[in-house]
Amino acid sequence: MKIFLDANVLIAVLNKEYPLFSYAAKVLSLGERKGFTLVTSPLCLAISFYFAEKKSGTALARTKIELLVSHLEIAGADADTVMRVIDDKRIHDFEDGLEYYAALQAACEVIVTEDVGDFYFSDIPACGCENFLTRYVFRNR
Repeated sequence: MKIFLDANVLIAVLNKEYPLFSYAAKVLSLGERKGFTLVTSPLCLAISFYFAEKKSGTALARTKIELLVSHLEIAGADADTVMRVIDDKRIHDFEDGLEYYAALQAACEVIVTEDVGDFYFSDIPACGCENFLTRYVFRNR
């Protein structure tokens, strides 16, 4: 299963933001399990770096992002992605549109975000960390 991770999930892990950290860390740990591929976009990484840098400083934020990226696939965001967002009149938040089309381009099956409502236009499911774990991971135990 390919899982697209929104910036807020990455930030929760990088900055150890509780109570979300516990669930977000479990989602990120799926990258070590067979059958799961974690994907994010350059935009999500930039946003995550910004917030990690504010909390931890530049050097530690770079180290954290480097470690994080080693466990993720990076979805493309090119001119075609931008034009698809612009052409999609359902999308009101440009950033969310870029993330959505990056997820589609990477063939992700679900978007994990704590801002589920922001993806009201999505043709693929969007769910929060806890809900994702319940629906897709722990249901088979």
